[in-house]
Amino acid sequence: MSARILVVDDASFIRDMVKNNLRSMLPEVDLYDAADGHRAVALLKQQSIDIILSDWEMPGMSGEELLQWVRSQADHQATPFVMVTSRGDREFVVKAVQAGVSDYLVKPFTPEELMGKVAKQLKRLGIEAKTQPASGGGQGAAFGSIEALTGKAAAPKPKAAQSASAAALTAKPSTAKKTAKSKPSAHKGLAQLRLASGQFECLIRELSLQALNGVIQRRDALPVIFESAVLDIMDADGKAVARVNGYISSLQAAEPRVDTRLVKISIRFVDDDPAKFEQLSRYIARL
Repeated sequence: MSARILVVDDASFIRDMVKNNLRSMLPEVDLYDAADGHRAVALLKQQSIDIILSDWEMPGMSGEELLQWVRSQADHQATPFVMVTSRGDREFVVKAVQAGVSDYLVKPFTPEELMGKVAKQLKRLGIEAKTQPASGGGQGAAFGSIEALTGKAAAPKPKAAQSASAAALTAKPSTAKKTAKSKPSAHKGLAQLRLASGQFECLIRELSLQALNGVIQRRDALPVIFESAVLDIMDADGKAVARVNGYISSLQAAEPRVDTRLVKISIRFVDDDPAKFEQLSRYIARL
C-alpha cells in the first residue's frame, strides 16, 4: 500500500524540497501539495490522505486554522498532522500539541529528520513503506521531539560554538591598511542564520524583500549553495524584526586571501507571506 502524504507550504521551494526528499527515501509514496490552507482543504475534500505535513505560518488560512478544520472533520480526526515550523521554542510547540498536532519538525531540517517524522507516523498507521537507507545526522529527534518538550525526555543544549561572535564579524582584519578615506563599515542589523547543521551569526550588509546579503565567520563546515535556511532578522539594537525562510544563493570570500576569516553570503527568501513582507518593508524603510 502506498502512503499518501500532503505537503502544505506557501513557499514552492520548500514544498519541492520536501517532496524530492520523500521521493528519494519512499519510492512508492503518493505525494500531494497545496500552497495554503484553503487549497489543502479543497484537496482533502476530494482525496484520502494518510499524513499531513503543514507549515504553520501561512497567508490566508494558517496551519493552525487548517488543523482546526482537519480535527473538526469526522474523516480526518485521527489523520496524523505534522507541524512544520521555523519556531522551536517550547511554549509555541506545546501550544500546538495541545491544539492537536501529532508531531512537529523545525525548519531547517535534514532529509533524515524529515524521514524520521514520516516513518514514525507511518508506523502508527500500520503502513509498511519500502524505504531507502538513510544515515542519521543533523539536529535529529533530540531537537524536534514532542517527548522532549513535554518533559518525557531532556533536550540537549545547543553547543556554544554554533553561534559566531558579532564582534568578530565587525572587527577589522589585522592586515588591513588604514587610509585617510577609510570609514567604518556600516551594517544594517544582525541575523541568526539557522541551518540543519548548525547556526551562524550573520552581519547584514544589504536587505530587500527578496534577499539578504551579509557576512558570516568562516568555519570548517560552511553552508552550501541551495541549502535551506531560516533567518531571524534583528535590528542594530538586537530587537527582533522578522523570521523568514530562504536558501543559500551564493558564498564568496570576503577578502582576497586564502586565510580570510570572513565569508560573504547571500540568502534568497522563499516565503509568500504578506505579513512578513510588511514587517520587512517597515524595517527597510527605517534604514
